[in-house]
Amino acid sequence: RFGFSDGQIAKIMGVDSIFIRQMRRRLKIQPYVKRIDTLAAEWPAVTNYLYLTYSASEHDIDFETEYKSNLKKVIVLGSGTYRIGASVEFDWGSVNCLWGLKKLGIDQAIMINYNPETVSTDYDISDKLYFEELSGERVLDICELEKADGLVVSAGGQIANNLAAKFSKYSDFFRKASIKILGTHGTRIDMAEDRSKFSTLLDQLNIKQPEWSALTTKEDAIEFTNKVGYPVLVRPSYVLS
Repeated sequence: RFGFSDGQIAKIMGVDSIFIRQMRRRLKIQPYVKRIDTLAAEWPAVTNYLYLTYSASEHDIDFETEYKSNLKKVIVLGSGTYRIGASVEFDWGSVNCLWGLKKLGIDQAIMINYNPETVSTDYDISDKLYFEELSGERVLDICELEKADGLVVSAGGQIANNLAAKFSKYSDFFRKASIKILGTHGTRIDMAEDRSKFSTLLDQLNIKQPEWSALTTKEDAIEFTNKVGYPVLVRPSYVLS
């Protein structure tokens, strides 16, 4: 209620954020799902716009009834804010993923995104829209509440990919929570995104690659370019564009 995340508390205490999460769950400290009131409390509002808060005592969603109905649910992670190298193309992917899930007979295609400029946050695109931050803590909260059959990270660009790599560190926790990433596993995404790991993979597969080097200083960069000559491609790890 004071606005501190699991990660912030973990950093202060010098422990892992999953430890804080498990402690919070044991103490039954959990957020509640509320609907965004689009009618300013003048009439009862029934919307699929949702958010999480600790300043509540009950959910606006009847999760118990949903659990008993055995609804097929899949959660799709959006791309967040538009920025250089990541824009509407990832939102296009998210929207088409939601449409595809509905065609496959999924009862609830659920979107997590916080950018009001996107098509994926329109009311008629998903069955439920969680207007929430794309952080590990918040995504895990929603996954545990929804008890979804799967989580799609491949349509959300760099933010979603980073979360997949982060989640792969807690595979045991994910297994116990019955959270399944659909598609490429987080460890494989990390292997493709990390230049050093990807280079090692190419070597193991006997695939040729240009000469390259991991550079951290201007002097190292000048030395490398003097060695190999121009043109050169400069590219960081964990950046899609």
